[in-house]
Amino acid sequence: MSTSDSALQPPRLIFTSSESRHADSGRFWQGIPSLERTDNGTLYVIFYSGQKTEESGNFAVVMRSGDNGQNWISPWLIVEHDDPAVRVYDPNVWQDPLGRLWLFWAQSYDKYDGRAGVWAAVTEQPDAVSPRWSEPRRIANGIMMNKPAVLADGTWLLPCAVWASYPGGEDHPELQEERFSNVYASTDQGATFTRRGGADIAERSFDEHMVVELRDGRLWMLVRTRYGIGQSFSSDGGASWTSGTDSGLGGPCSRFFIARLRSGRLLLVNHVDFTGRNNLAALLSDDDSKT
Repeated sequence: MSTSDSALQPPRLIFTSSESRHADSGRFWQGIPSLERTDNGTLYVIFYSGQKTEESGNFAVVMRSGDNGQNWISPWLIVEHDDPAVRVYDPNVWQDPLGRLWLFWAQSYDKYDGRAGVWAAVTEQPDAVSPRWSEPRRIANGIMMNKPAVLADGTWLLPCAVWASYPGGEDHPELQEERFSNVYASTDQGATFTRRGGADIAERSFDEHMVVELRDGRLWMLVRTRYGIGQSFSSDGGASWTSGTDSGLGGPCSRFFIARLRSGRLLLVNHVDFTGRNNLAALLSDDDSKT
């Protein structure tokens, strides 16, 4: 195993830490937060931090609240690699349709090694005082900042990206055909994941894509771009995607959020009438994104 392949080895899940660098008081910064609420009301937040900026040695921090966010156990869990040259970053937390809780994160050698990798650990007891977690496993190439989509037929689609242009990307030329806004599919409730396809949207920036299923059966992918938010559509479950176009939703080249609510409406969180990364707003659509 080469030194750079140490990022292919699992990190540690640390439930009790007395190290000051893991403590809230020792944190210089934090980024890429994700929030989930279990069916029984337990709140989980995950983000990453460590070191003085985004670099080797970053780790993910999990916070937990059992009283609707009034009080938090922080840090409740740390995800950290033994190799200080490996960073754990861009995490998210998700409750699947079976009620299990998933922690996802990316691992890379140095800041970005051109391959990275999406890792996961899952528990069937998210509301227990001390849940039992699966061993961390690598499920995809790339990075996944946003939550999976669950299609009408039960398929899970994970929005994973192998960044098209970023320092370090040339280190793994064998992944050239994967440098897209990809979807990894699971048809067995997370037992296995397979890359199904990917969209190629011009001027995308870190991808940060999300997918929703429209009422006509098409999949609608939104992707962060330098000009705002690009889009692509799939009519075959994510295997092939249309050429990317401008969605017209705008944005200051920043992260957004889209999901279908239980009411059937679409929720989009995006910048509106912005002069930079400001004026975040929640927008609702009753007509499947037309307005």
